[in-house]
Amino acid sequence: MRTFASQLEKMKLVTYLKDGRDQLALLVDNMLYDTDSLHSDMPISMAMFLNYWEELYPLAKGAEKRIKDGGIRNLVGIPFNEASILAPVPHPTSCRDGYAFRQHVASARRNRKVEMIPEFDQYPIFYFTNHNGIQGPGDVYCMPDHFEKLDFELEAAIVICHPGRNIPADKADSFIGGLMIMNDFSARTLQMEEMKLNLGPAKGKDFATAIGPMLVTLDEVQHLEIPCKQGHTGKTWNMKMTCKVNGVEVSNGNLGDMDWTFAEIIERASYGVNLFPGDVIGSGTVGTGCFLELNGTGKLNNPDYQEQWLNNGDVVEMEIDGLGLLSNTIVKEESDMSLFALKK
Repeated sequence: MRTFASQLEKMKLVTYLKDGRDQLALLVDNMLYDTDSLHSDMPISMAMFLNYWEELYPLAKGAEKRIKDGGIRNLVGIPFNEASILAPVPHPTSCRDGYAFRQHVASARRNRKVEMIPEFDQYPIFYFTNHNGIQGPGDVYCMPDHFEKLDFELEAAIVICHPGRNIPADKADSFIGGLMIMNDFSARTLQMEEMKLNLGPAKGKDFATAIGPMLVTLDEVQHLEIPCKQGHTGKTWNMKMTCKVNGVEVSNGNLGDMDWTFAEIIERASYGVNLFPGDVIGSGTVGTGCFLELNGTGKLNNPDYQEQWLNNGDVVEMEIDGLGLLSNTIVKEESDMSLFALKK
C-alpha cells in the first residue's frame, strides 16, 4: 500500500463563490488567490484538486511559497472577509460522522440514566449523513419540525485525498487531506422519534451539516500534535474547540480528547469498502458539544434547569484552534409543512 505522508505540507484551501460558481483558492495572509491563476495546471474546484492530490499538491505548495516570497507579479487577491465563502469541500462524494469522544457518549447515557455501553471502547462507529446537505458558513434553513429541539454539534472533520480500501490505522493518516470545523445540525425530536425504530438517524440530521470555513492541511497544525490515547493509533491534536450562540459561549472542549482517532475511523470505514477523494468524515461531538448533552446534565443537577435550543435568528459560531471560525445563522423557511402532522 502506498503512503503519502511526505506530501502532507501546510496549506489552507478555501472554496468561495465567483461568478455564480465554486472557485478554489489558497488562503495566504487573509487573502484568497484563485488556484487556476497561480498555475495553468491547477483546477478551479476542490473535487478535482482532491482527485489529483499527488500531482497538484506540489504545484499549490510552490505557488504558496512564491506568494509569500513576492515572486508572482501582478497577483490579485481577494480579502477573505469580503468573499462569499462556501464549504471547502462543497460537493463531498459521501459524508460519514463518527462517535469518537467517550466523554460525550458517557455523559449523554448518564443523563438518560443508562449504563455506558462497553462496545464504545471496542471499535469506532459512524453513520452516513446527507452529503448533499453539506454547506459552509451562512444561513441554515430549517422547517417547522426542525425547531422542535434544534441543536448544534461541535465537531471537527477530515476529507479523504487518496483512494483506498482496507486501510490499516497505522497508514491511514496519509489519506487525510486536511482538517476543518463541522457543525452537525440536529433536530432532536425528529431524531429521537425515528430512532425508536432502530434505524437512523435520518430526517433528524439530513437537512444541514456545515463545514469550513477552510481546509487546513496537517503540517499546518503539526505543532499541535499530541500522542493519541493509550491503546489507540493515529494522529491527534491539542486544539481548543468552542461554540458560541449569539455571542455567549455554550461549549468548550479539545480535539485532543478524541478517544478513537480519525485513522481508526478510516480503518473501519474502509473495511471491504472503497474510500474516495472527497469523502468527508466527522469526529462526532466533543464533550459538552451540544444542547442535548448540556440540557441533560443541567436537569440532572437541577430539576428546574431551563433547557436551551436553537431558534430562528440565532447565530452559531464554532472555533477550533488553527481551523478558523465557522458561523451560521438559523433561518426559518417560509413553509408550514410538518412531518409530525402527517403521522398516522
